[in-house]
Amino acid sequence: MSPPSTPVTIVGAGMAGAACAVALRDGGVECRLVDRGRAVGGRMASPQLHGRRVDIGAGYFTVRDDGFAELVEAWKVAGLARPWTDTFGVLAPGADATTTTGPTRWATPGGLRSLVRDVLGGAGPGEITAESTELTALPDGIVVLAMPDPQASRLVDVPDPVNYDAALTVVAGFEDMPLPFENAAFVNAHPVIEFLADDGARRGDSAPVLVAHTTADFARAHLRDPESAVAQTVAAVRSVTGLRAPSWTHVHRWTFAKPAQAHDSTFRSVDLASGPVYFAGDQWSPSGPPRVESAWRSGTDAGRAICARLS
Repeated sequence: MSPPSTPVTIVGAGMAGAACAVALRDGGVECRLVDRGRAVGGRMASPQLHGRRVDIGAGYFTVRDDGFAELVEAWKVAGLARPWTDTFGVLAPGADATTTTGPTRWATPGGLRSLVRDVLGGAGPGEITAESTELTALPDGIVVLAMPDPQASRLVDVPDPVNYDAALTVVAGFEDMPLPFENAAFVNAHPVIEFLADDGARRGDSAPVLVAHTTADFARAHLRDPESAVAQTVAAVRSVTGLRAPSWTHVHRWTFAKPAQAHDSTFRSVDLASGPVYFAGDQWSPSGPPRVESAWRSGTDAGRAICARLS
């Protein structure tokens, strides 16, 4: 197949879109990366709040994929990522705090968004920049939709789309923050919150900043007005941690926070009259629950498939 007359268009500048762009660049294929947001990262968002970066989307990442492990090792050597912990607290209303162990979770001094920026500016002929724009129709040529299925479905029919859970992220800053757990905690059997992260421990600067992720049901009830959820979320945090009232708060709405299911392949493509469309993202995760590394694998595999198609 001869190269398209227009560049490959990647819609979505999260980890999947960034990985796809790099795979295309490495294969000598020109691409255009667009995202409706003003900054790259997608759900690996790390906005600056009260003078420091705070991770408000994905809380951490794990490493199971061998190819992803090579990238993570480079991040570690560069000081962009570090092993964080394999132990989280477990909280529940009316119960004593316990702990649970699992795979090593990795965190970042500069926020998870810094990793997406590094992928786009990494080794290669030049930095890949994302254009801030929102597409309302598919462009001609090859298109990669690196985004949640419900968002992709606004442009084209998604094959066997998966459902997504909503979430609200409430960030709270304290004068001091004595917690009944270290690093982070799962919150079980609670109607409002399901995960808490000590962002100072995660970032390594010991800042008294706590990040609370709400349950999907609670989030859905407040998607139209996220600010209306802050007081209840703070009350829930205080009830399970014993903390005093925070000195400041910030709330972010995630309408499509995380996939409720996963696809059985790392990407998929369909041929339309306007050109081939590839679907990628963390939901394309046949090896297990969606993760940051599954987003990287999905975008990488989609990009390599496009290179093979054009060779």
